Amino acid sequence: MDRKTFLKTSLAGAAALMAAPGTVISCASSKEEKKSSATPLRLSFQEGVTPGETLSEKLDFMESLGITGFEPGGKGLSGRVNEIQEALKGRDIQVSAICAGFDGFILAEDPAVKAQFDTTMRDIVRAAGELGSTGVIMVPVFNWQTPSLPHTLETRDFLCAQLHDLGEFALSCGTTVILEPLNRKEAFYMRLVSDAAAICRDAGSAGVKCMGDFWHMQEETSDYAAFMSAGSYLQHVHIASRGNRIMPGEDGDVDNYVDGFRALKELAYPHYVSFECGCRSEDRAATLTAAVNLLRTQWEQA
Repeated sequence: MDRKTFLKTSLAGAAALMAAPGTVISCASSKEEKKSSATPLRLSFQEGVTPGETLSEKLDFMESLGITGFEPGGKGLSGRVNEIQEALKGRDIQVSAICAGFDGFILAEDPAVKAQFDTTMRDIVRAAGELGSTGVIMVPVFNWQTPSLPHTLETRDFLCAQLHDLGEFALSCGTTVILEPLNRKEAFYMRLVSDAAAICRDAGSAGVKCMGDFWHMQEETSDYAAFMSAGSYLQHVHIASRGNRIMPGEDGDVDNYVDGFRALKELAYPHYVSFECGCRSEDRAATLTAAVNLLRTQWEQA
């Protein structure tokens, strides 16, 4: 077949394929739409976000809004396992992620501070496993934590090796560790979701995951791209208003999460979107209710 005949045949075949009903292209598109529409929004509240004097009162309020995730802090968690387990009995609420709570930090230059991290982090990871948590959130180093190891390739290699061991320990406990990128005002190290995902990959343990926080994701050029860059490493999401880190909706029109939600739906993201925020209003219960309704509406729009 000469080149002219080949091109005519190829173009005719492509045109026929595009004109034919039920082509592979349209099937793939419909499957993607079906997967996205079937992905539920699983909301979680941090313990301090929820109104109520007791844990039971907080969980009652969460149930009234259909919230299915509860994010406690890690400080003293090992001593609260029975309390939390009892409080959750008979409820359609599970522990989502555990918010930090350890002492020291993993990139500490001082061996004694690093040892504090190793001991307290593993205590929290054990408790997280007992509670069926999706993982324990950690930041490698905050700006104010000094002295820390220098921001070099050797430090990154060290971090990946340490996370490999920690991730394998977390897996043995039935949970994970979750890296949280922060904006540059809080942490110079690991500011983008893609940075965290790359570290997860290089750590080489299925027990090392990452998260995105809509507040800290001001560093990103696109919420959609940030979440898509994480892919299967994405284990948790934090949400707050986009101006002042208060309740979603309290900052007005700027509180738009549709772009990020679209990525979560396309990823068929199975985990939680958890409230980590303050509240400007004196009526926290009403503000939380409005925030939940806003997120559910935007999830449908995504």
